[in-house]
Order: sequence, then C-alpha cells, then structure tokens
Amino acid sequence: MVSSLSPLHNVLVTKAIQEALLEDLGPTGDLTSNSMIPADAILSANVVARQPGCIAGAQMLTSVMAEMSKDIAVEIHTPDGSKVDANTVVATISGPARAILSGERVSLNFLGHLSGIATATRNIVDLIDDLPTHVTCTRKTTPGLRAFEKYAVRAGGGYNHRLGLYDGIMIKDNHIAAVGGDIGTAIKRAKDSAGHMVKVEVEVDTLEQLRKALPHQPDVVLLDNMDLRELKQAVDLINGTAIAEASGGITMETARSIAETGVDIISLGWLTHSSPCLDLGLDI
Repeated sequence: MVSSLSPLHNVLVTKAIQEALLEDLGPTGDLTSNSMIPADAILSANVVARQPGCIAGAQMLTSVMAEMSKDIAVEIHTPDGSKVDANTVVATISGPARAILSGERVSLNFLGHLSGIATATRNIVDLIDDLPTHVTCTRKTTPGLRAFEKYAVRAGGGYNHRLGLYDGIMIKDNHIAAVGGDIGTAIKRAKDSAGHMVKVEVEVDTLEQLRKALPHQPDVVLLDNMDLRELKQAVDLINGTAIAEASGGITMETARSIAETGVDIISLGWLTHSSPCLDLGLDI
C-alpha cells in the first residue's frame, strides 16, 4: 500500500492534460474567448471552493495553465491534502485572459473530480481516526485516470490497494472456480508463482472458506460482505497471521462499526467510482 503524497510524474500529468485539452479545444480552439477578448488582455482570477472539502489536483491545475501559456502564473494557497471551508481561495491565476479562460474547464474538471475523491476519503478517515484501521480504495476507477484517482485517495488520508493487476495477486471467487473450486489449490499455485516481493490476497465470503484458506498462509484475507458478528469471528480466526481486510457495501454509516471489529483495512470501491465532485469555481 502507498501512503506517501509524492507528486504524480510529469509524464502521466502531461499526457492526461494534453488529451483533455485536445478534447475541449478541438481543431479550432476556444471560439468564445478568441472572438471577443483581445489577444493582449491580461486578467487575474481566484479558484474558489464553493463548499467544504479536501483539495487534490493542484498539480493538474498548474500543469493545465502551463500548457495553455508560459506566461500564466499560478499561486496555490491550499496544497493537496488541505481541508478547506466554503469560499476558501484555493489558488490565484494571472496572465493572458484568453489562455486562462480556455483552460478553465479542463483544470476545474480535474481539480473538482480529484478533490471530491479526497473529500470522501477524508470523511471516512476522520470517522475512524482513533482506530488503527486503514481506509483503501480499489481498482474500480475511471479508465485512464486510475493513477490520479488513487493519488486523490492518498491526498484524503487514505491508502491504495494494489494499483493494477501487475503489482499484487488477489484471488477472487472466479479464480477459485476456474481452478476447480479448491481455495487451497488457488493459494498454493499463486504462492509458488509469486516472487518474494509479491503479496498474495484471497477473498472469502464465509468462515468455512476462511478456515480452509488460513493453513495455506495467504498474506491478506479479504472478508467479503460479512456481517459484524462474522467479521469479529474472522479476525479472531486470523489472529494476526494475515492482514484482515473488510470489503463490500461499506458506507459512511457502517464504516466505524466495521472498523471496530478489529479488521486492519476497510476497502471502498465507491471512493473512486461514485464520489461527487467538489464544487469549485473560477472568479475574476
């Protein structure tokens, strides 16, 4: 799991924003701004949070504006991971008016989407802050935006599950079915194949499955859609021999009671696939 908030690599950022700008500007550019604003016009504007939240995506804002014009200056007032109140000035932008207005929507789309994920994550993290349980996301991400959405989870104080199929083994019910239904066989084949740097996780949805899995020493056990009583029993059965992860239908209302069962991790797919955007605007 990744817990640091290192900046996203410029290779990722530049590619994403160039594609987004091309989608918006097309072959003719910003017809509205170019038709009425003088080419030499200069303006200053604030990016303002319309509602409380947690900021993520400042790097995207600065990179979009840098792509639009080298003469745009961006001052970030609330770095990623900052909690803000409504009407907080997140950043100040100054420079060529046409370029700023042409890049406004793309920059706010990135900033609002990522800040929405960070805000949802922060809300869950704060809810269980006094407990040792970590909050993680899943691979249920927007195609092409996974690195950014997982970064936003980290900005909100959460952790990342595996980043893709390439950096961890996670044996789910369909994998077990595909090897004949024997959970022990699935774990053994995975552990025999994995290098020493690769963790092996197995998903179970009953205590009976858990009992069959534990003798094969998985590194992580995903306890899928278990009720509170089952989760407590599962944690006792695992007894520290593997990381205990609870997943499936966890909400703001149930997160704390699930964390209180003693699981090490709660994973929530909706952090990345359903968090609403944080409402931000550009005010001249």
